[in-house]
Amino acid sequence: MNLPYPGAIDCDLHVPAPTIAQLLPYLDDYWRDQIVNRALDRMPFAMMSYPPNAPISVRADWRASQAATALETVQAQALDAFGVQYAIANVIHGCVALHNDDMAAALCRAVNDWLRGEWLEREPRLRGSILIHPQDIPQAVAEIERLAPDGRFVQILILAMGERPLGRRDYFPIYAAAERHGLVIAVHAGSTYRYAPTIVGWPCYQFEDYIAQAQAFENQTVSLIAEGVFQRFPGLKFVFLESGVSWLPVTMWRTDKTWRGARPETPWVDRWPSDIIRDHLRLTTQPFDAPDANAVAQTIARIGSDAMLLFATDYPHWQFEGCDVLPDGLPPTLLRKVLIDNAIATYPRLAQDARGTATIEETIR
Repeated sequence: MNLPYPGAIDCDLHVPAPTIAQLLPYLDDYWRDQIVNRALDRMPFAMMSYPPNAPISVRADWRASQAATALETVQAQALDAFGVQYAIANVIHGCVALHNDDMAAALCRAVNDWLRGEWLEREPRLRGSILIHPQDIPQAVAEIERLAPDGRFVQILILAMGERPLGRRDYFPIYAAAERHGLVIAVHAGSTYRYAPTIVGWPCYQFEDYIAQAQAFENQTVSLIAEGVFQRFPGLKFVFLESGVSWLPVTMWRTDKTWRGARPETPWVDRWPSDIIRDHLRLTTQPFDAPDANAVAQTIARIGSDAMLLFATDYPHWQFEGCDVLPDGLPPTLLRKVLIDNAIATYPRLAQDARGTATIEETIR
């Protein structure tokens, strides 16, 4: 399905991840010296959840050409082509998988400054995600505090598979900073590969890893509920990026069913888990893992909310062909909410931008 009208908000757009050589100008003298002397600037730092040459990593007609810069390519293929008013740029970089916490934090800072200098400063439609290394909580919080004054950063970006479930209280300082500054927690498919991506051990093939991502999002959802994250941080929202959608109704049903018999163990879960999920969790529309339009419509109906889906192209990954960026089966009454309204309701900083734009247009009229 094509977009029915312009002005959508793309909640998951990927700009090409920077090489270490591109990040050197954004590192301080110490880390620049360390990385060059240890030849780390020659390493790709690519996250293997999306191997660079795999067909699903980049659509064939979206692969970069020598005729245009990276920015011009993204503008032509994603921003102009779909007529978006804002697009949230997510940089998936291998630095988050480093065991050296100090180096990882330094590279995250460099990635964020690179994103700001090379993309946000040059394209007003782009918004940014703050990449953090969540294995070191104090440094992650410091990076949030450093970038929070820049309103173009609208969320904090972490991967779905790390060292521990996201509901654990170790992460609460990150969530407190996010809530305080009006930032969303974005959880993107991917792994730091500290542990096997499947519960039964290490798989042999990338396609096994890809399928296992949905299980990780299920686990994280239950962890956030059971640990009482949203009772502690009632203003916080999580956005799951590239999580798929069809797993959610079953997870909601199973979580409600189990909670009915296990409430004494987690007394802070004071209402149906499915209601908490509907209030605080959002999912992007790409990839929408349903086989046909009927299944799409049934999945949305079983979720029981018109506020949970956020439009995303997932550019440049190959989740759809041509301009069919929306899955067939979305109810017509839901289109505007998915394309615009749900994102504005989810992201406080986008809501501020939208109010500012409306004020300017009213003044002009």
